[in-house]
Amino acid sequence: MKTKLIIIGAILAVVLFTYVGMYISYTNQEVELREGITAKIKDNESNYTKMWEILTQKAGVTQQYSKDFKEIYPELIKGRYSNGGGDLMMWIKEHNPDFDTSLYKDLMMSIEAQRESFHTTQEQLLDMSRQHNVLLSKIPSKWFLSGVGPIDIPIVINDAAEEAFATGKETKMELFK
Repeated sequence: MKTKLIIIGAILAVVLFTYVGMYISYTNQEVELREGITAKIKDNESNYTKMWEILTQKAGVTQQYSKDFKEIYPELIKGRYSNGGGDLMMWIKEHNPDFDTSLYKDLMMSIEAQRESFHTTQEQLLDMSRQHNVLLSKIPSKWFLSGVGPIDIPIVINDAAEEAFATGKETKMELFK
């Protein structure tokens, strides 16, 4: 009888120890994912801000360059072909100033790189959310985390994507209106 009590006590101790260990393990996994998702959301917001700051500033420089070129080019050409020719313009006889398109190429590369970086953080955030939801849904972890809900993940999409998924149809995009 005493031996049976010891065996039953040992089994209960093992079960209790296992239960406590699983509870701690699953709770820690959930906390780690929750904190990781919260940090990734902040990272995503920061990445979005950085992306738009870079793109608007580069676009502003490109736009200003284009505007400045439009202002100086007619004066250069006018000075070159006005009556008397002008000694100053003689040395550039038929070499017209070139409009440097490298700013536009740099802007386009920045747009693609920054958008890709933002997309990557969105993908990481979605994957972390998936891991969290799986942890909350699978047995036995869901038994220990029954009071924990899913995390709301803000995913940024544009109007065209929202409309396409709502209607099931894609609208033809016009880049230059």
